[in-house]
Amino acid sequence: MSGHPEADIYHRQGMGNTAGMGQRPALVIVDYVNGFADPAHFGGGNIGPAIAETVKLLAFARAHRWPVAHTRVVYADDGSDAGVFTLKAPSLLKLTEHSPLSQIVAELTPVAGEHIVRKQGASGFFDTNLASWLRYQGADTVVVAGCTTSGCVRATVVDSMQHNFRTIVATDCVGDRAIGPHEANLFDMGQKYADLMTRAQIQAASG
Repeated sequence: MSGHPEADIYHRQGMGNTAGMGQRPALVIVDYVNGFADPAHFGGGNIGPAIAETVKLLAFARAHRWPVAHTRVVYADDGSDAGVFTLKAPSLLKLTEHSPLSQIVAELTPVAGEHIVRKQGASGFFDTNLASWLRYQGADTVVVAGCTTSGCVRATVVDSMQHNFRTIVATDCVGDRAIGPHEANLFDMGQKYADLMTRAQIQAASG
């Protein structure tokens, strides 16, 4: 991301520094559910390849006994917990507890001890217990994978930083339905909110 044509102004203003990896990383996988894996519903772009890379990152996290959390967007069957988010994107109301669209993709199926966060907003932290769960697990660093980069990933990353977790975006483990927003948001998050690292870099730094 350092090759971005406007990176110089951020550098001159003292942005884009590195927070680094702490002593106790956790992995948060944002909204990798069937609906976001399917271009006919909420998917497209590079989400498929990002899920494939996340499979490898999740295996690494499990082998190293990292805390792992998965988020899902889940609305009541009758839409009674809907909010403004669903005015902007009414199709999200299809993501109910038992809808096939809202189930975590098979290749990332949670195992015992992994936290499943149900949310009605963009951020995995907003109105959920994710922050307190991560602190209980002793985490000081949050590695974020998931989709979409410009939406729920970004919102989760910003809130992670605001909860004072060192935050790392696994750049090849996040995806978006459109590549332009994906790349722009990665750049911006890297300047202000998170470190950007590939899956291989994360594994090398924490192995």
